[in-house]
Amino acid sequence: MKEQIQKRVEALRELMSREGLDAFIIPSFDQHLSEYTPEVWQHRQWISGFYGSAGTVVVTHKGAYLWTDSRYYLQAASDLEGTPFSLMKEGMPDTPGIVEFLRNEGSVKKVGLFGRSVSAKEALTTRRGLSVAGIDLVTDTDLAGELIGNEKQIPLNPLFAQPLDLAGKSTKEKIKEVREALKAEGANTIPLTMLDEVAWLFNVRGTDVEYNPVGIAYGLITPDEVFFYAFPEKVPAELRTELERSDVQIRPYGQIYDDIKALPKSAVVWTDPLRTNYALYASIPDGITKIEASSPITLLKAQKNEAEYAGCVKVMHRDGVALTRFFIWLEKTLKEGGTPTEHDLDEKLASFRAKGEGYVSDSFATIAGYKDHGAIVHYHATPDIAYKVRREGMLLLDSGAQYHDGTTDITRTISLDGKPTEGQKHDYTNVLKGHIGIATAIFPEGTRGSQLDVLARRFLWQEGKLYTHGTGHGVGHFLNVHEGPQNIRLEENSTPLMPGMVTSNEPGYYLEGQYGIRIENLVRTVFKMRGADDPIDFYGFETLTLCYLDNNLVNVSMLTDDELEWYNAYQERVFKELSPLLEKDESEWLRNKTLPLAR
Repeated sequence: MKEQIQKRVEALRELMSREGLDAFIIPSFDQHLSEYTPEVWQHRQWISGFYGSAGTVVVTHKGAYLWTDSRYYLQAASDLEGTPFSLMKEGMPDTPGIVEFLRNEGSVKKVGLFGRSVSAKEALTTRRGLSVAGIDLVTDTDLAGELIGNEKQIPLNPLFAQPLDLAGKSTKEKIKEVREALKAEGANTIPLTMLDEVAWLFNVRGTDVEYNPVGIAYGLITPDEVFFYAFPEKVPAELRTELERSDVQIRPYGQIYDDIKALPKSAVVWTDPLRTNYALYASIPDGITKIEASSPITLLKAQKNEAEYAGCVKVMHRDGVALTRFFIWLEKTLKEGGTPTEHDLDEKLASFRAKGEGYVSDSFATIAGYKDHGAIVHYHATPDIAYKVRREGMLLLDSGAQYHDGTTDITRTISLDGKPTEGQKHDYTNVLKGHIGIATAIFPEGTRGSQLDVLARRFLWQEGKLYTHGTGHGVGHFLNVHEGPQNIRLEENSTPLMPGMVTSNEPGYYLEGQYGIRIENLVRTVFKMRGADDPIDFYGFETLTLCYLDNNLVNVSMLTDDELEWYNAYQERVFKELSPLLEKDESEWLRNKTLPLAR
């Protein structure tokens, strides 16, 4: 593999010479700027051998470089070893940005970047940054795609409908809502480029992207018409009929670029430069008014309706049953002297989930981090590096599933022998206190995730400890496990937390070389009360996830009375809601795991 990567870099340099390019940038994204990309568009992974979800490659005639963030420092260093790539650690004081790096190279005068695999915002920012140094940016050449050639093909898997009883709203209803949102801002036209937004609006799902039930397609809403762009093989007759019944016209996948170029002068186009690829953005004719803002579909999609909420509740029960049975199996296996690998745990958990009604797939690559592997935030066990798991130490298990009626994402940290050290219990309890801080928060409407984030971190900060990932991300409904626009993290995000939004609550702590701790539940923003003094609503969170927390890891003396009350109430709820779905012996096992803690 390492030799292949060297040959691929050399082949890319030959194409760069042909085009007169001194450097070529390869981002992680596909033409829809997805977090998870179909294999055909995994250009950055293909050229570098690094398969983390975030990273950007730059190849010059003298060197090859990969920029990635702190989540992937350890993984990238391992993946890149023996290749021509040097790791550039984003966020470190001595690591220049890509534009700064290229400007300082001296010999770089012309840079390539394929316009369909980068956001308009990123391309425009890069062009401005390079131009001040007299460097040209070329965006119409897909050199990595040319190298891959016919080796990979765009998937033509058939799309399928998301039934109305699960979607909660028809395509016609959603189109009406979008048009109302456009009108409110003075717009009348919007292209849909994000695969999850296309799936949501047209009530379709697909199997083109690993972990995310979406299909490759575009959409376009104009004042009088609605278009769905997909390869004809992907639209079965029944789905075609359903879309046409909703007054949706179906056109070839690539025609959206021509249709955008042909928009009339009367069009007022709502476009999000951060979520629209540069080539499509640049296709909007000069002279047409653009409203540049986050897509209104993102917000509509994030506020789950009652049918989606009902589905979410059901899948939490199914997922909780699967996790309970998995932990029973794990405990029994270890007691009998078995030593399954971290990779085995991944496959075994998926097998338990697969028995649940409506299961489709995992919602992301399971993180089963045993002992010090738990300290690698985005660790993924492969057969060649997976530890054997024994009845000692701690296990961090971050996993999730896609069901036809919802999406799950949960992390549990457990002591495998029930004998954690005092240090492990101390750190776990601080993380738990932060988790409870978010779960019990009450806040006025308009509150943003960044305003709540400190509630999760304060107990760690008081001891000079921290975690570098976000505390919470939005979660889709049988859609992407990472969904905007809301989140809970230190960085500012202007989107407030609104009723119906489903968000993760996942503080953690990672002691490199020893262990990792994370506790994650999904929560739903709900109305709590009317303000006492001002005519304003106050919101809070309803915890959705159902899975026991490890009593052995809790230092009860560190909890306040209110925190202990929340903890015991949650454990009791897990038992009461899951036990009727379990066999008698399984229910008894869960009863023992959820017994109330006392001082």
